[in-house]
Parts: sequence; C-alpha cells; structure tokens
Amino acid sequence: MVVGELTVECDLLVIGGGPGGYVAAIRAAQLGLDVTLAEDSFVGGVCLNVGCIPSKALISVASRVDQIRHSKDMGIVVGSIDVDFPQVMTYKSQVVSRLTSGVTRLLEGNGVNVIEGRASFVAANLARVQLSHEVQQVRFKSAILATGSRPLEIPGIPFDHSVVVDSTDALSFESIPERLVVIGGGYIGLEIGTAYRKLGSHVTVLEATDRLLGTMDSSLVAIVARRLKSLGVEVNLSSTVSAVTVSGSTALVTFQNGETIETLQADKVVVAVGRVPNSEDLGLEHLGMKLDPKGFVIVDEQRRTSVRSIFAIGDIAGGPLLAHKASYEGKVAAAVAAGHRDAYDPVAVPAVVFTDPEIASVGLTLNDAEKLGYKAVGVRFPFAGIGRAVSINDTDGFCQVVYDSDSGVILGLHLVGPDASDLLGEASLLVEFGANLEDLSRTIHAHPTLAEIFMEVAEEALGLPVHQLPKKSR
Repeated sequence: MVVGELTVECDLLVIGGGPGGYVAAIRAAQLGLDVTLAEDSFVGGVCLNVGCIPSKALISVASRVDQIRHSKDMGIVVGSIDVDFPQVMTYKSQVVSRLTSGVTRLLEGNGVNVIEGRASFVAANLARVQLSHEVQQVRFKSAILATGSRPLEIPGIPFDHSVVVDSTDALSFESIPERLVVIGGGYIGLEIGTAYRKLGSHVTVLEATDRLLGTMDSSLVAIVARRLKSLGVEVNLSSTVSAVTVSGSTALVTFQNGETIETLQADKVVVAVGRVPNSEDLGLEHLGMKLDPKGFVIVDEQRRTSVRSIFAIGDIAGGPLLAHKASYEGKVAAAVAAGHRDAYDPVAVPAVVFTDPEIASVGLTLNDAEKLGYKAVGVRFPFAGIGRAVSINDTDGFCQVVYDSDSGVILGLHLVGPDASDLLGEASLLVEFGANLEDLSRTIHAHPTLAEIFMEVAEEALGLPVHQLPKKSR
C-alpha cells in the first residue's frame, strides 16, 4: 500500500536479492506477509550472476574438454579440440539469464514487490532506498538483511579488474589467458585455476599457508593435489605475494617462499584469498546493531540481530559463506517474521568444492569428532571398488564415514571422487537424521551406481565388506 508520494509500507522488507534474500522474500509471501525486496544490482545475487552458477558452467565446459582429450582409453579418438571461448561465455551468460529470469518470475508470481535500488536503514522500522532518480522510503514491521559479501582485496595489491582481477572478473575473460596466476589455494582459487588449466592456460597457484583447502580434511585434499599435479598446475605452498606490478596487459608477480624471492609473469592474476561482508553504508550505525570485529552481523538462532525487528542471513551473518546456508536461514527468518516458531539448528551444513575430483563433506571430521569427546572411528571405501566408477573410467578417491564406536551413529560423511557433489544429498540426509551404520548397510542401493559407495563403506565399518578384502587378508 502506498502512503504518500514516495513511501511504501509493508510487513517485511528484504534487503538483497541473492539466494538468501529472494528465498526469504518468497517464503514470507507464501506465509501471508506483504513483502518488499530491495536489490541494488541484480536479482539472484552473486551466486546466480557472478559466482556459483557461472563458475559451474565454466567448470562443466572445461571438464568436458578434458574428458574428450583423455577419451582414447575408452575407444574414442578425437582430433584437435578447438574451444570457441566467446561461445563459452555466451553459453555461460545464457545459463545465468535463464535462472535469474526464473527467479524474477517466482518473485512476481508470489506477489513480492521488487524495488531496484540501494537500501539503508534510517530507523528500526524505516529504510531509505536510492532509486535511479529519486529516493523512496519503506516503512516495515520487520526486515531481513541479506546483502552478502565481496572478494577480499590484498593490501597493496588493488584490483584493476583488467589484469589483477577478482573471482567475478575471472568468469568474464574475453579470451583464455596464456599465463594465469591464482593467489589463494582455497576452493574459489582452485576451481578457477583447474577450469582454466583444462581450457589451456598455464596455471600457477600461490598459497600462503602450508596446505591447500585449509578447512578440508587433508586426506581428501591429497587426492585433489595429486590431480592438480597431473594436470600440470604448478602449486607453490608457503608462498607469500609481496607485490604485483602491472605493465600494459601483463603483470609481474613477486612472492617469497622461505628465504627465496621469486617472480612470475602473468597475463591475468586472480586474487582469491577470502571474502568480506557487505555491512557498510547500510545505516547500521543509526540502529546500534552489533557487529563482530570482522564486520559480520551478530545473530541469534532465529537470525535476529541485536535490533529485534531486523534479521540477518547469509554471508553478512558469518559462518560458512555458502548459498544453501543463506537460503535455509532465509526460510527460518521469514517464518519467524511471520509469527511462526522456527530456528536455525541444522545438525550439519554440507560443503562442496568443485575441483577435480570434487570434494563433498557433511558433518564432523574424525579430528573434530575426537575433540568433541566421541569415541570416533573413520573408515574409507575407494571408488575403485565401485562398478559404476570403473565403467566411467573415474576411480580416483574414496568415501570416508566417521561414526561413534559406541552407538554406530554416523557423525560425518566425506567424499572425494566422481560426482561427489550430487552424492552429498544422501550423505546430508544420513547425518541430519542421525542414521547409524546398520541403517545404511541395510538400505538397498541401486546397482550399478556411484551411491553404492555409502552402503559399501558402512559394511566396511561393520567388518562385513563384500567388495573389499577383509583387513586380516590384506
């Protein structure tokens, strides 16, 4: 309902239209609230437009090229492979457009009022939205803050968005760079680096710590590291970048490894060393909203901030910076705003790294479980023992189950191998519902499928492996 010339009143204002914000808006509308969504850039947020979706489109293209290149063992002989990179970018853009237009239709279909502009708070129940030529006020009963995060910039190495680029820029190159340096050995850096290596770039990864993918179990990462080496990706650990000097269309990257100072020439330098919350210029200081030292908004189990009428979800609320976490939180906040009882209390949040092979993980690692006092045991089963993996000529990796030895309850499932991202759905369900090893071992899995690995690893843990020799015979 419009009140006055430039004031809108609503039950709920959602600021940010990413996977947290648009999901929250739709769910709140489904629950009967009058919802306004303010988005200053593009509906779908970073994930759909310049993150998860376009990067996976690029990764899919690169993986297909690599599969064709190595199909001789399966009896497929291909001549030269030509990558029409402008068409690859067109394909990527078509994927993005299809999904973002779908989100727009969902918002419209659910009666969400979308305002294109940057919103900031004036008071606990009033916001100002800067439109292209005017300012509009929105008076609300509740608000959900879902403004996400952005790439972290290294001090002294600013983005020029041409040669020194962030992860967003790396998904929109005009051509495949001949020499690509990736600063950061986390999931974003490795996903981008692997994709461009498969497309033909000479790729070097510089990681400041002594290991890749620092938050992941080292046994999973070891498989990926081995594959990176076979692909020809050069990885330099314990390497700190001190300077990036741009001259024309190239850059000179200076880094230190121990006592040695080295330089690399690059056509593109991708900086992927983390993300920071978009919590500035939102008027939070007018509200006295509590933030942590890194700028993330502090929230409770309902995703309420220190200002009771305002919730915060997704990257700006900290925790794992994952799109699916943001969506889940959005549903919780929307339900609470609509007067329902709800809380953010998942047993575990799944995580995927789209490297080669993929890593997928949910629940506790063995180390974490032991720290929490469980009598934890970790058991693995290799993809090499799964018929479907052998038939598609993709057997690197394994599944590890972490379980409590007293009860047999599954505490975590961790995979590295083919289609691990898609397999993670079953793993997440098992952990979330507190299944035990016997539950899993007695669940019939279709043959031949990759998902059989869950049944097999459960039987291995129970000491009754059918498709792997018992330990005493090894």
